[in-house]
Amino acid sequence: MSPQSSPRAHNRGRTQVIALTTFLALVMSGCAAAGAEKPPSEGPSASPSASPQATAGAAADGPSSAATMVCGDETKTNIVKALSLPSEPPTTDSWADKLYTCTYALPSGHLLLSVKETSDPAAARTFFDGLQQQAAGAAPIEGLANLGFPAFQTPSSAVFTKDSFVLTVDAAALPARLGPHDVSRDAFAYQIATAVLACWSE
Repeated sequence: MSPQSSPRAHNRGRTQVIALTTFLALVMSGCAAAGAEKPPSEGPSASPSASPQATAGAAADGPSSAATMVCGDETKTNIVKALSLPSEPPTTDSWADKLYTCTYALPSGHLLLSVKETSDPAAARTFFDGLQQQAAGAAPIEGLANLGFPAFQTPSSAVFTKDSFVLTVDAAALPARLGPHDVSRDAFAYQIATAVLACWSE
């Protein structure tokens, strides 16, 4: 590793360790609890905490329940907790070209979460690789920090692929430091992305 890249990699690794600790606390009190409290979904769609692979074909004309989790109660709760917000932020969502997008109007700016649904894991990986090639400052998330999934991070975003889905958390419109713990945008994006992934894996 070159002298120029070493400090960045070290700082990013330390950021991910701190963020992962916060993520574990969020998931234990958020995703799992929500799954226990909510009744099963009605109709043919799978429950919100189902794996993306299990729900990829659930909705031919709209996003799957796994994708819409990024705008669901579990994710809202995690964002509120991470930033110590007084209430849930308003959201807007959209569905176009197999991309489900949820925008959170936070007091300090907009947070964008999106899920790209593809036909299979190979197509998801191709889409993921394209995003990584185009993203400025992209660096792979490696080791335990990637939770066993292909992932990369930029100074303001985190991107993971699981099964036939690609998850992006984009905090570029937010301040450089966030919340009561003064976390960086990339650490915050990582926290929220891994919390979503944990709910997908249940």
